[in-house]
Amino acid sequence: MSQKRISRRTVLRGLGTAISLPLLEAMLPSRAAVAAGASEAPLRMLYLMVPNGIHMPAWTPSGDGSKFELAPSMKPLEKFREHLSVFTGLTLDGARDHGDGGGDHARSGASFLTGAHPRKTDGADIKNGVSVDQVAATAIGHKTRFASLELGLEGSSQSGNCDSGYSCAYSSNLAWRNESSPLAKEMDPSAVFDRLFGTADKVSNGAQRSAKAARRKSILDFALEDANQLKRRLGMADQRKLDEYLYAVRDVENRMARTDKLSVGEDGLPNYTRPAGVPRVWEEHCKLMMDMIALAVRTDSTRILTFMLANEGSNRGYPEIGAPESHHDLSHHGKSEEKQTKLQKINEFHMHQFAYLAEQLASVPEGNGNLLQNCMIIYGSGISDGDRHNHDDLPIIMLGNAGGRIKKPGHHKFPQNTPLCNLYLWMLHQVGVKADRFGDSTDVLNFT
Repeated sequence: MSQKRISRRTVLRGLGTAISLPLLEAMLPSRAAVAAGASEAPLRMLYLMVPNGIHMPAWTPSGDGSKFELAPSMKPLEKFREHLSVFTGLTLDGARDHGDGGGDHARSGASFLTGAHPRKTDGADIKNGVSVDQVAATAIGHKTRFASLELGLEGSSQSGNCDSGYSCAYSSNLAWRNESSPLAKEMDPSAVFDRLFGTADKVSNGAQRSAKAARRKSILDFALEDANQLKRRLGMADQRKLDEYLYAVRDVENRMARTDKLSVGEDGLPNYTRPAGVPRVWEEHCKLMMDMIALAVRTDSTRILTFMLANEGSNRGYPEIGAPESHHDLSHHGKSEEKQTKLQKINEFHMHQFAYLAEQLASVPEGNGNLLQNCMIIYGSGISDGDRHNHDDLPIIMLGNAGGRIKKPGHHKFPQNTPLCNLYLWMLHQVGVKADRFGDSTDVLNFT
């Protein structure tokens, strides 16, 4: 059947609901427009950071180029190796002390996306740099509903002393709008869901939320009539894509609803309290947030996103995988075999969560490929070996093919002390930011 062109900004509307849609064939430029140079799919830029460095012996691949062999901590990404670029030799000079003494965790968090050396202060006079995501957001953020999204699994702070005289703002925020204004991240998947889709029960406190949730309809129920009308205008392939997308949204809704059901004691009261909407199980929390990332990208709600799996210097333990001790304390392993084994377990556990996101994105057809191929996703840390607090030879990977711009994924080795910002400068160029420099960059990284 023939189909009419529809706008990328088309949404399904219902009572208090506006559901963004995935990229459909009916939204793409005509073949003639593509031949003339129009892009078939938007390019996304995502940054995911893990704290406390990485156990590098189980991270660094063997071999160069496309013939590399994944080390144990990266094995969860094996099926995505054709989309994977691993970088060796990149450095974050801004995270080094430069005479300021201790505070490597705060500095690595602050400089990870800025390349700047943050001012050592725990007062209001914080000073860092503009982060790469916000440079891109200034240039292309107007093309989407949200110029950028800032997400994480732990809350942001804007003050306090978190690391050797450095403000907590440095260790708990990745995105910086300007040198004194970090952008706080959202850690509640329900709040992210509401931002993306809107719900019919905007409430201000937990009691109201619980009462209304019991009689709440799915947001999809409110938009069902609009969805059925839209389907009649779409071709068969787009109809299937729309059905798959709406199923994914409902599945996330149902899983979030299940996280609200807490165990209760004999008195009928919850055995413990927790923030509404945030699952008590870390892995479930992380997966729901990965779902939010996938939905935000899939609907083109934003093309720029940052995500912290934990704040820098995090003391979280992971008893569910046999590493109940503080992650930060384990990173100071002193060459203990037991601690290094547990560190590797944590690294692999985090990588499994990243692989879950990759699976979500790779399963969505888009243009001539899939959603993952139209992404540039950085995953890594501003610290290499947590025991030494070094900021050279960083654990940095990129997943995605940048819309076909990356022709040679694989293991890329660079001279020692090559600025990480050289890679960020390359990424900025891909989204149309014609900057000559970013952070401490010296040139555009050549790896494609």
